[in-house]
Amino acid sequence: MAFTSDSLAIFLAVLDAGSFSAAARKLGRVPSAVSMAIAQLEAELDLPLFDRATRKALPTNAALALEPQARQVICQLNLLDAQALQLHKGLEKRLTIAMAPELQTGRWSQPLEILAQAFPSLEVEVRSATQTEAIRLLHDGSVQLALVFERPGIDERESFLEAGSQLLVAVASPRHPAGQNSGTPLPEEAFAEQRQIIVASGKATGSDPRMVLSRRIWLTDSYLATLDLVQSGLGWAYLPQPLVEPLIASGALAEVRFDNMASRLRLWVDIIWIKSRPLGLGARRYLEVMRQLFEKEPPRA
Repeated sequence: MAFTSDSLAIFLAVLDAGSFSAAARKLGRVPSAVSMAIAQLEAELDLPLFDRATRKALPTNAALALEPQARQVICQLNLLDAQALQLHKGLEKRLTIAMAPELQTGRWSQPLEILAQAFPSLEVEVRSATQTEAIRLLHDGSVQLALVFERPGIDERESFLEAGSQLLVAVASPRHPAGQNSGTPLPEEAFAEQRQIIVASGKATGSDPRMVLSRRIWLTDSYLATLDLVQSGLGWAYLPQPLVEPLIASGALAEVRFDNMASRLRLWVDIIWIKSRPLGLGARRYLEVMRQLFEKEPPRA
């Protein structure tokens, strides 16, 4: 048997160090052991790998031809070792997160970058789901974590982590009645008759009830579809501040002013999971990063 993980490491160490003695110091071995390992590898391959005519170990053309593949193999072996260790510690094959569409433009996706670096083999699936759908997916086991807006009651089956808040802004096209004369508040009876576009599935109750103000409702399954309809002048909507702020500043959207209430709605966010289902390493790391991200946020009123 020619190349092994050990002989690969020695071969590359000699290539990088330029001599048997320097490679031995790097590997924590005696020079004679390194020289003997290379000689045995050369005998098994029936190829000269290093020119020993000088004090330096000069790689032959055969060694240089083998180098790229050798580095690729050792890299794969390191990844395999890391994955095996992570699996031993409880890394799940896939982490599935249900996330309200309004939260996908904020900081709640930032920990995924850290997960990608820490666990390269971990598969991540983010499902866009309304509040009701996200909770259903969590309880039927389709997702491990759900990011939802704070609910009035507590389900004893769930654990949760407070994860900041999202500011939603009521907006409309400048061509829409709700967006015209944005400095003038809109009376309650007027906006109740203006079409509101909501991200929900099947019925408006799939969204947070504080967001449903109109009697005339259109539904979409994403905030981008909602934004498109709003910009077309087909209705007004509550949309995340990070998404609409540049459009308001440019005049592409207008902020709707209500007569007896604020046009901006701050909703608190929770990450929830099921107590009886142990979380994998990826989910636990996600929660840890989220806890650090929001630990300096002001407490909820």
